[in-house]
Amino acid sequence: MWEADHVQAPVLVEVEGTVRRPWVTWFVDCATNTVMGVAVTPGCPSRESVLAALRAAVLREEPFGPQGGLPEKVRVDRGKDFLSKTVAAAFGALVVEVEDLPAYTPHLKGTVEGLNRAVEVMLLASLPGYVRQPRPGRRPGRPKDEGLLDFEDFTARLLGWVEWWNTCHLPQPLDGKSPLQAWEGDPTPVREVSPEELWTFTLEDDGRIRLVSTRGVRFRRRDYVGPWMTGLAGTGVRVRFMPHHDHRIEVFDAATGRYLGPATVADEASPEQITQVRTARAARSRRLRKDLAAAQRERYAAVTRPGKPERLDAVSTMEAAAELAVADRADLSRLALPDLIPPAAPPSDWRTPASLAARTRLQTSPAADDDETRRRTGGGCHR
Repeated sequence: MWEADHVQAPVLVEVEGTVRRPWVTWFVDCATNTVMGVAVTPGCPSRESVLAALRAAVLREEPFGPQGGLPEKVRVDRGKDFLSKTVAAAFGALVVEVEDLPAYTPHLKGTVEGLNRAVEVMLLASLPGYVRQPRPGRRPGRPKDEGLLDFEDFTARLLGWVEWWNTCHLPQPLDGKSPLQAWEGDPTPVREVSPEELWTFTLEDDGRIRLVSTRGVRFRRRDYVGPWMTGLAGTGVRVRFMPHHDHRIEVFDAATGRYLGPATVADEASPEQITQVRTARAARSRRLRKDLAAAQRERYAAVTRPGKPERLDAVSTMEAAAELAVADRADLSRLALPDLIPPAAPPSDWRTPASLAARTRLQTSPAADDDETRRRTGGGCHR
């Protein structure tokens, strides 16, 4: 029996110039308190975090072993990531039963909840950037000169603590044994799976059959190419991929299920371009948040007698004109000129409403058009 959970570390960590609180996803063996596998995510976890931690928990090769293998059952607490279709399909392919516990019952998975408390007391509370550290003064806050760990250093320290927990920690219920010693001393046979099969089972299936073309494999409006595609044009394939990893897909033969190879995005943007796109998105997001906050901020005057509410939002003429000018430039519907070229009139046998017929131009013959042109230009008939 295993238990799985997400926990947000109460530690501030630098991630590409921003300060975040990373998330930890892990699987723990209930009988021995052995941490089977762990995955760390800088932002909010997803089903990709669950699949990464599951692969680390099942594999027994370095650097994940020697603990591993497949459990008979995994307890989860109604987390949407653990109950997603991709994760459920992976557990089903590995013949692992998932026990979905009722909501608000952390005591039913006390092993992993105890691990969450233990890692905070034994490791996270001693790291710089610990958010629950009591600070002097009436308004507690983080000192400006406090040095924070980067994501790589934080991950290294966490994985080092996990190794210490499995190999050196001696919990009292294990009678002087470490969790790994108790796990290795258990006579229960271990069900193992090859890394290739595990990689296949823990990928999300696209569910469609695609064809290999001269441009590669079309997937989500992008072309993915690989050197193994030479000479396979017209072959039906199926696409498997790691969720949110858009730079690479795994391609399998649709008829036999044989693994063909990986494929990467064709004409991928350079890291400099990706950085510029992210910077532009961040600036646009800040502007939108500022405009939204200004739009939602409403103040009214306090009254002592019955009367209509009075808004306290005085705006000068110049401010109003500037804001309306920006709104006009942003509204693309105002820039459109639908009546610049009136649409042609419908056929005479159609029942056209008068309001629509008034906005159409009459269809004339070419000779009539020539006469109209000569009339406007003042020219005569020339042979």
